Amino acid sequence: QVQLVESGGGLVQAGGSLRLSCAASGRTFANYVMGWFRQAPGKEREFVAAISWSGGSTYYVDSVKGRFTISRDNAKNTMYLQMNTLKPEDTAVYYCAAARRPFNIAILMLPYEYDYWGQGTQVTVSS
Repeated sequence: QVQLVESGGGLVQAGGSLRLSCAASGRTFANYVMGWFRQAPGKEREFVAAISWSGGSTYYVDSVKGRFTISRDNAKNTMYLQMNTLKPEDTAVYYCAAARRPFNIAILMLPYEYDYWGQGTQVTVSS
Protein backbone atom coordinates (compact mmCIF):
# COMPACT_ATOMS: atom_id res chain seq x y z
CA GLN A 1 0.00 0.00 0.00
CA VAL A 2 1.20 3.49 -0.88
CA GLN A 3 -0.36 6.66 0.49
CA LEU A 4 -0.02 9.81 -1.60
CA VAL A 5 -0.74 13.36 -0.46
CA GLU A 6 -0.62 16.33 -2.82
CA SER A 7 -0.01 19.92 -1.77
CA GLY A 8 0.90 23.26 -3.28
CA GLY A 9 -2.22 24.09 -5.24
CA GLY A 10 -3.86 27.48 -5.15
CA LEU A 11 -5.04 30.51 -7.07
CA VAL A 12 -2.58 32.23 -9.39
CA GLN A 13 -2.80 34.74 -12.21
CA ALA A 14 -2.07 33.76 -15.79
CA GLY A 15 1.67 33.75 -16.38
CA GLY A 16 2.40 32.83 -12.79
CA SER A 17 3.97 29.74 -11.27
CA LEU A 18 3.14 27.04 -8.74
CA ARG A 19 5.00 23.99 -7.47
CA LEU A 20 2.99 20.95 -6.54
CA SER A 21 4.34 18.29 -4.21
CA CYS A 22 3.30 14.68 -3.78
CA ALA A 23 4.46 13.06 -0.55
CA ALA A 24 4.46 9.27 -0.46
CA SER A 25 4.44 6.86 2.45
CA GLY A 26 4.13 3.12 2.76
CA ARG A 27 5.97 0.90 0.34
CA THR A 28 9.30 1.81 -1.25
CA PHE A 29 8.72 4.99 -3.22
CA ALA A 30 11.63 4.34 -5.56
CA ASN A 31 9.94 1.17 -6.85
CA TYR A 32 7.16 3.14 -8.49
CA VAL A 33 6.87 5.11 -11.66
CA MET A 34 5.03 8.30 -10.78
CA GLY A 35 2.62 10.44 -12.74
CA TRP A 36 0.62 13.66 -12.57
CA PHE A 37 -2.90 13.87 -13.94
CA ARG A 38 -5.47 16.65 -13.90
CA GLN A 39 -9.22 16.87 -14.17
CA ALA A 40 -11.20 19.97 -15.04
CA PRO A 41 -14.94 20.23 -14.31
CA GLY A 42 -16.96 18.20 -16.78
CA LYS A 43 -13.88 16.67 -18.38
CA GLU A 44 -12.11 13.33 -18.16
CA ARG A 45 -8.95 12.89 -16.14
CA GLU A 46 -6.00 13.91 -18.33
CA PHE A 47 -2.39 12.74 -18.25
CA VAL A 48 0.09 15.55 -17.58
CA ALA A 49 3.52 14.03 -16.94
CA ALA A 50 5.33 10.90 -15.78
CA ILE A 51 8.74 10.14 -14.33
CA SER A 52 10.71 6.92 -14.08
CA TRP A 53 11.89 5.28 -10.85
CA SER A 54 15.26 7.03 -10.86
CA GLY A 55 13.99 10.28 -12.33
CA GLY A 56 16.19 9.83 -15.36
CA SER A 57 13.28 9.63 -17.80
CA THR A 58 10.33 11.97 -18.05
CA TYR A 59 7.44 12.50 -20.43
CA TYR A 60 4.92 15.32 -20.84
CA VAL A 61 1.67 15.91 -22.64
CA ASP A 62 2.24 18.37 -25.49
CA SER A 63 0.16 21.13 -23.90
CA VAL A 64 2.58 21.51 -20.95
CA LYS A 65 5.94 20.83 -22.62
CA GLY A 66 8.37 23.64 -21.96
CA ARG A 67 6.23 25.01 -19.11
CA PHE A 68 5.98 22.15 -16.57
CA THR A 69 8.81 20.12 -15.04
CA ILE A 70 8.32 16.84 -13.20
CA SER A 71 10.95 15.69 -10.73
CA ARG A 72 11.35 13.39 -7.74
CA ASP A 73 13.52 13.06 -4.66
CA ASN A 74 13.55 9.41 -3.63
CA ALA A 75 15.41 10.23 -0.40
CA LYS A 76 12.45 12.40 0.62
CA ASN A 77 9.77 10.14 -0.89
CA THR A 78 8.44 13.15 -2.76
CA MET A 79 7.58 14.03 -6.34
CA TYR A 80 7.17 17.56 -7.67
CA LEU A 81 5.52 19.38 -10.54
CA GLN A 82 6.94 22.83 -11.24
CA MET A 83 4.39 24.74 -13.29
CA ASN A 84 5.46 27.95 -15.01
CA THR A 85 3.71 30.31 -17.41
CA LEU A 86 0.37 29.04 -16.22
CA LYS A 87 -2.69 29.50 -18.41
CA PRO A 88 -6.41 29.56 -17.53
CA GLU A 89 -6.78 26.23 -19.33
CA ASP A 90 -4.44 24.67 -16.75
CA THR A 91 -7.19 25.11 -14.15
CA ALA A 92 -8.06 21.68 -12.74
CA VAL A 93 -7.69 19.37 -9.79
CA TYR A 94 -4.23 17.86 -10.00
CA TYR A 95 -3.63 14.29 -8.86
CA CYS A 96 -0.44 12.34 -8.33
CA ALA A 97 -0.39 8.60 -8.92
CA ALA A 98 1.98 5.66 -8.52
CA ALA A 99 2.37 2.69 -10.83
CA ARG A 100 4.37 -0.51 -10.46
CA ARG A 101 4.94 -0.67 -14.21
CA PRO A 102 7.74 -0.37 -16.76
CA PHE A 103 8.35 3.17 -17.98
CA ASN A 104 6.23 2.75 -21.08
CA ILE A 105 4.41 5.93 -21.99
CA ALA A 106 1.71 4.16 -23.98
CA ILE A 107 0.73 2.53 -20.69
CA LEU A 108 1.48 5.36 -18.30
CA MET A 109 -0.83 7.84 -20.04
CA LEU A 110 -3.77 5.68 -18.97
CA PRO A 111 -5.25 6.40 -15.52
CA TYR A 112 -6.31 2.80 -14.94
CA GLU A 113 -2.69 1.62 -15.15
CA TYR A 114 -1.90 3.37 -11.86
CA ASP A 115 -2.17 1.53 -8.57
CA TYR A 116 -2.42 4.39 -6.08
CA TRP A 117 -3.80 7.92 -6.17
CA GLY A 118 -3.71 11.01 -4.02
CA GLN A 119 -6.77 13.04 -3.09
CA GLY A 120 -5.95 15.91 -5.45
CA THR A 121 -5.09 19.59 -5.10
CA GLN A 122 -6.94 22.43 -6.81
CA VAL A 123 -5.09 24.72 -9.20
CA THR A 124 -6.96 27.78 -10.43
CA VAL A 125 -5.45 30.15 -12.97
CA SER A 126 -7.22 33.46 -13.44
CA SER A 127 -7.05 35.44 -16.66
